[in-house]
Order: sequence, then C-alpha cells, then structure tokens
Amino acid sequence: MSSCRITPSIRVLAAGFCLAGAAGGALAQQARTPDTMPATPRFAVLPATHPEQARPLSGGLTTWNFGYTYQGRKYTDVFVGNAPSGAASTTPTFIIPLKIVVGGKTFSTSTIQSNGKTALADTTGSPIFQSEVDFTEAGANLGTTQYEDAFQRESFWPTVLGNPGYHVLLGAPTVLPEVTLNVPRRDGSTGTEFGVQVALVNINYIDAQVHTIIANNPQITAASVPIFVMYDTYETSGGCCIGGYHSANGAQSYAVFDYIGKSGAFSQDVSALSHEMGEWLDDPFTTNNSPCGIYEVGDPLEGDANYGDYSYVVGTMTYHLQDLAQPPYFGAPASTTLNGRATFQGTALSVCQNGS
Repeated sequence: MSSCRITPSIRVLAAGFCLAGAAGGALAQQARTPDTMPATPRFAVLPATHPEQARPLSGGLTTWNFGYTYQGRKYTDVFVGNAPSGAASTTPTFIIPLKIVVGGKTFSTSTIQSNGKTALADTTGSPIFQSEVDFTEAGANLGTTQYEDAFQRESFWPTVLGNPGYHVLLGAPTVLPEVTLNVPRRDGSTGTEFGVQVALVNINYIDAQVHTIIANNPQITAASVPIFVMYDTYETSGGCCIGGYHSANGAQSYAVFDYIGKSGAFSQDVSALSHEMGEWLDDPFTTNNSPCGIYEVGDPLEGDANYGDYSYVVGTMTYHLQDLAQPPYFGAPASTTLNGRATFQGTALSVCQNGS
C-alpha cells in the first residue's frame, strides 16, 4: 500500500492514506456513479486550541501517562482513564446530532435505516457504548464490554491479567437535542461519493459550530467527552472525503464522526466513530508523539481492505468497527500487549510501517 500526506488546509494537521491495489479496486466498484470530488477516504486531526491548558491538574479527564523508550528516545503520552494497573474509570459522554441543511437538501441522524431504527439509535446501541460483544482475540477473552475498552485491555493485556477489574469505559451517552446547521454555500454543497448522495461541508466550518455548541451547553465539562454525529456527510479540506476528526479546546476534548447509511461505503455506520474514539482514548488532547509522529491509532489501518473494518453483529444490526494500532506499532516493547500484537485484530506490522 502506498501512502500520501494530505496538504494541510487552514487548520488540518494530518489525515489518512491514499488507496492502491486491491483496496483501490474495491473503491472503484463501490463508486458506481462518478464522484463529485476527488474521493480519498481519510480522517483528520485538528490542532488543539490552547494546548498549554490541555492537561489540567484537576477537574478534567481522568488520564495517565504511558511512557516507553524506542531507539534511545523516551516518549511519554497521555491516555484516557487510569493506568492498567489501577481501577476502572468511566468518562461521562454526550452525543450531539447535527442536522445538515445544504443545497436544498437535509441530512439528519433521524433517518430510518434498513433495520427499522434511526442512525442515531444505531449509534447509541453500538458496541462503542454498549457491552454486548464478548471480544476474544488470539485465544484471550478480553471481556463482554465496549469496543474501545476491549482494545485498551488487549493493548496492556499482561498487566490486565493481573488486574482484571481494569476498564476504561464511556458512560451511557446523554443525547442532547439535534442542532440544525444551515450551511452557507461557500462552506458546503451536495454530491455523490462512494455511490452515496452526501453533504460535503468544510471541516473548519464544522469545527467552528462545534466550539459554539460546546460553549452553549454548560453540562458539557472537561471531565466529559462530547461526540458530534452527522448523517451521510463528509467533511472536506481541499478535497473529499474526511470521515471524522478529534481535537481539544484547552482541556475540553471532543470528537466528530460521520455515519454513512450505505453498507460498504467509507465510514459506514459507526466505523468512523470506532476510529475517532480509539484515537481520543490514546491522544485526547492531540498532543501525543511517537517515533511515527503523532500518536494516531486509527490512521495506520484505514487503508486496509474494507477500510480496516471488521463486522460485529448486535441483535439485527451488523456494525463495522475499524482495527486499531497498539503500543508495539509505535515502538513500545512487544511485552506491553497481548502476544506482542501490533493491532487489535492481529495485523502483522513493523514499527511505523504505515506511518502515523
């Protein structure tokens, strides 16, 4: 697989990979009608605002410092939750659905899906928030738990074996009222990407609205994580298609993701959410570093077949959760994680093989 760096726009720091080979062939089959914009599946990181305020001594997220040495250099990164040798932790969570109105069309998470539920209901009922899946990898039962918790337990499995009560969980999400964004013509349009009619909205416009919404909701605090969801929408920055991003405004971390209703499309159901919450978990303030550059656990896998997604069935819904990179991928000792695995699904990768 070849990779490319996306040219930064006003505030975008990093994104994903160009697809080649088999993945590119799959993409061509999905896009049965011409794409409106150059369609490269990708994610983004927006730089933290006021990063000097990102690590509060109290009143913010529960975090711990993960340190390791690679090729003589020491790395210390901030992860959400307590250390794996400590107690379980739960982060209060808010979901804010965004209704996008652009080009005379409306894109809302209240849209009914093929299983008879809304995209919003499928989000709250997903393995990101619900403990419905018994995750087992390489013969190890990681627990019937949330996806990101299973990922983190595997990431530090030798320690967790001696401390089975360790968990890093998202609280039952509080769903706030839907916010309607009437996107100006200069910031958005509609188009067809990956065979789906979608809204195409400038990422910097979205981020400005997100900051305002957070500021106007006093119940959202730095100890919590607000998650913004859009339906059949991609963010743009010099092209398409960004499936989501995470960032922080001082000590307030947050994430934005796109729920695409078409099976097989990039960012289908909660795939982008699984990507972004994994990255939030291991870099909540977008300030962490590694031998690969920024510490992004989702980006190295998004260029895999099916965009790195794996299927999990909950009730009548098949969810697609993206594989995530674990500490040995970023240069930490193999003894850190289960069998020295580089990713949750056991993809064999050398240190920084696919970049950050």
